Amino acid sequence: MFTIRSAKRISQLYPWNCALTAGKVRRPFKHEFNPNYCFKWTATSSAGVKLHPESKEKLASRLVNSAPAQIQPYLKLMRLDRPVGSWLLYWPVSWGIASAASPGCIPDLYLLTLCGLGAVVMRGAGCTINDMWDRDIDAKVKRTKDRPLVNGDVSLQKAVVFLAAQLSVGLAVLLQLNWYSIELGASSLALVIVYPLMKRFTYWPQFVLGLAFNWGALLGYSAVTGSIDPTICLPLYFSGVCWTIIYDTIYAHQDRLDDLSIGIKSTAIKFNEDTKLWLGGFSVLMISSLIASGIMNAQMWPYYVATGAISAHLAQQIATLNINNAKDCSRKFISNSWIGFILFCGIALGRYLKDNSKNVKIETKAAPIHLMHE
Repeated sequence: MFTIRSAKRISQLYPWNCALTAGKVRRPFKHEFNPNYCFKWTATSSAGVKLHPESKEKLASRLVNSAPAQIQPYLKLMRLDRPVGSWLLYWPVSWGIASAASPGCIPDLYLLTLCGLGAVVMRGAGCTINDMWDRDIDAKVKRTKDRPLVNGDVSLQKAVVFLAAQLSVGLAVLLQLNWYSIELGASSLALVIVYPLMKRFTYWPQFVLGLAFNWGALLGYSAVTGSIDPTICLPLYFSGVCWTIIYDTIYAHQDRLDDLSIGIKSTAIKFNEDTKLWLGGFSVLMISSLIASGIMNAQMWPYYVATGAISAHLAQQIATLNINNAKDCSRKFISNSWIGFILFCGIALGRYLKDNSKNVKIETKAAPIHLMHE
């Protein structure tokens, strides 16, 4: 039973300044949050109170922060505490693998796993290269001033050694693929290296990032088939480039004011107040390219349902975007990982539901004609 004594005990444990009336605890109209406790109490009226759980660190950040102190800076250097970038790099390669799946079959799970490892490692290598180029710039930007190469947790020499280790692992992953894919994958390294420099010379560094980040759409397809089909792969690749311009422009708006003050260029600065108009245009290009790729790949209805869902997501994202709110930009940026997932599901289901009997009939009819010419 809740008694006066209980109320007194609670008032001693929790600094609410509770008023005791008729054996009940009357919560004050407003109470400031005490960070020493697990919950935040806010009252909307004398009759009610809302309970809000204290925000928790993301799982990835908690895992990185719980790692041994000597390796934490390296985990942060490769952004393992912020895995959304690895997902954004991984989804295009998964699209390529799923697009190349045989009708009636699911995508190759071994290749999906192998390329997932490659995405994590190469995204980490890309972040290391970026931070090596930008360490002087990062020191002047509020959001990046605590990166390991800026605050001194990792020296430039150690970063070079760490980069070499990451590239070695990436090469080991790449060598598991066919020779066409090995050559194709190696050719993307130039884009990874030059991307961080682009913000110094052009307002379109996001375009170069798109070329690098979506190279996997070509690589994934060739890993399955041994080559690429330009009619399927190029529209898919171009749609990914447009997608990257969309989400990385949103991301760049977090640093727009800092970038302006130090002379760094980005599509966020170029588009400025017309950002929504530009992003809407790139969304149209993205969806049009996805439809073209789907048609050329004879995709089934799940693919087009996924494309419609992506259209709705982009429309809602752009309509509600507040380019002057860094937290909103961060949330919108992170939500783009769902776009990659939805498209992967659409491609995989479309290929799985496709009946390959028609293809078999065409091949059996064509065989006698081929023999006659011999």
